[in-house]
Amino acid sequence: MSTEFWIAQSFNGLSYGALLFLLASGLSLIFGVMRIVNLAHGSYFMLGGYVGLSVALYTKSFVLACLSGAVAIALVGMGMERFFLRRLRGETLGQVLMTIGFALIFQDLALLIWGGDPYTVPVPKMLTGTVRVAGAVFPIYRIFIVGVAVVVGLALWLAMDRTRVGAMIRAAVDDGEMAQGVGINVPRVSLAVFALGAGLAALGGVIGGGFLGVYPGADFEVLPYAFVVVIVGGLGSLPGAVAGSLLVGLLDNFGKALFPELSYFTLFAPMAIILAIRPTGLFGRV
Repeated sequence: MSTEFWIAQSFNGLSYGALLFLLASGLSLIFGVMRIVNLAHGSYFMLGGYVGLSVALYTKSFVLACLSGAVAIALVGMGMERFFLRRLRGETLGQVLMTIGFALIFQDLALLIWGGDPYTVPVPKMLTGTVRVAGAVFPIYRIFIVGVAVVVGLALWLAMDRTRVGAMIRAAVDDGEMAQGVGINVPRVSLAVFALGAGLAALGGVIGGGFLGVYPGADFEVLPYAFVVVIVGGLGSLPGAVAGSLLVGLLDNFGKALFPELSYFTLFAPMAIILAIRPTGLFGRV
């Protein structure tokens, strides 16, 4: 196989990992702060893509599509957390049943509103085409996805490590009861983190809709990848979400390219080995 093949596949894996980071970073924080097993997180990805599609077709603005999708689904996430999931704190089975019920409802609503045909979110002309570097061809849109993931990752890192809000979130992750005892409004922090996680997943859905498309079933298709990223990276760990996303993106892409009939094995077998060696994940606390 040529050098161009390895470069192209590596970049494709990197760009897919960048998209997974948008989906999984919020889920990692939700797990870490609230210990909620949210099986509807993939639905935020799908619904964000559909909302972004509608806004893009109506306004012809990709920026508005991204903003509208993220804000709309963040509000949906806030409603779920405030009126439903908050009542099930600490009840894992109840959370699983509640969120998978929401996921099925969202799937049927999407099918009712947008139909069963696959769509592609229209992207600006400036993001189409390719660039050639040292003989290798790179799609401009995938470069854009990597750039967005880098910006979001830096923003989350600065917010988590350099602001008072980030300190409050870290306190809630480490010890929610102690944080509540020193005056931190943990329910409000949880609501904000849930909204952030839903908004990031929706943003990933809009951006991913530009090259993966938006279609029924996308929610349950991406959900296992998000959970693998979170579990391997470590609950509540932003560096873990980065490392897990890159690892999953590269393994999935190379697995499908080199061993298409064993693509799931090449993805999940290394994950099982990592967890057998380090059950808390790569960056999780022992």
